[in-house]
Amino acid sequence: MLELFNTSFAYLAELFSTSALWVLFVVSFLSATLLPGGSEAVLIATLALGQHSPWLIILIATLGNSLGGMTNYWLGLLLPNRTQQEKQGHNALKWLNKHGYWALLFSWLPIIGDPLCLAAGWLRMRGSVVFCMILVGKMLRYCLLTAIFYGLF
Repeated sequence: MLELFNTSFAYLAELFSTSALWVLFVVSFLSATLLPGGSEAVLIATLALGQHSPWLIILIATLGNSLGGMTNYWLGLLLPNRTQQEKQGHNALKWLNKHGYWALLFSWLPIIGDPLCLAAGWLRMRGSVVFCMILVGKMLRYCLLTAIFYGLF
């Protein structure tokens, strides 16, 4: 088991250290947290290098961005539970109250996306469903950006 872990880790370390994938992952992660920033330019730059398959690039960006969104979710879990009290106020809460888990497909949107993930944690929404919705939404965005980069739209 330890040998499998070491082999897998060595492969990942080589993959990330010799390419822009590591930068893409970190920037995608950080841009999905409450910190300001965007990952679109790094995605386009990584695609333009042509070192890796577009699907691998989409996968790395999606994984980093989704884990960043889940970081916001976990931060929301640290806030006092407000599910029993009246849920008014921020637009993210209104979206989640109106559309439920489906609203998390839009967690990639500027301004409202990060608070959506935070609010999902605050409202104690189920983590596995939250992760799936965030993952799908962010993957669709990166697929669309990649398609635009290659001139498919």
